[in-house]
Amino acid sequence: MDTQKAPIIDENLLLQFGARLKSYPKGTIIFNEGDTAKYYFQLQSGEVKMNNYNQDGKEFIQGIFSKGESFGEPPLLIAKNYPANAVALTDVVLLQLSQTVFLELLHEHPETAIAISTRLANRLYYKSVMASEISSQDPEHRLLKLIDYLKLHVEELPEEEQYCVTLTRQQLADLTGLRVETVIRSIKALEQKGALIIKDRKIFR
Repeated sequence: MDTQKAPIIDENLLLQFGARLKSYPKGTIIFNEGDTAKYYFQLQSGEVKMNNYNQDGKEFIQGIFSKGESFGEPPLLIAKNYPANAVALTDVVLLQLSQTVFLELLHEHPETAIAISTRLANRLYYKSVMASEISSQDPEHRLLKLIDYLKLHVEELPEEEQYCVTLTRQQLADLTGLRVETVIRSIKALEQKGALIIKDRKIFR
């Protein structure tokens, strides 16, 4: 989900407030579910996923974050523990700013506070939409709803512009609560119905 959108907070501003650059190799756990939220994290490069596991060990991905995006802010703002793990999907470089200084930055730059609030509102909207859709028994409907959300609200593309899904089949499964075999079968069915286009194993809508 690599996007070209501007970072949620200008990197120079973060560095001005003392943010540190941190590098994590692929597979590194940046924080665990239940850890105390101490830092603001913003990706300079790479991808991070936030996930949980149910009692049967099945993974559920809460979100995938890429260059310019931040993650883990809600517990940081309300002094709660993290409700999910954060794991590096690739080698990542991120900017890390302590909670105290992050809050000072928001107070001194209200336009940044508004930008953060808008981003969090978009995430809540996504969770509300997907919570309703995941209750649907139709896997094709779930997948189309997720892809349309990614196109319009994450990539912010016009409806008429073709969108390339950069998530793997496994990630689509984890985001929709489906089995990967069901995702593969549903994608083929959607292609046959003309709802999706498959080129070189990539999904377009």
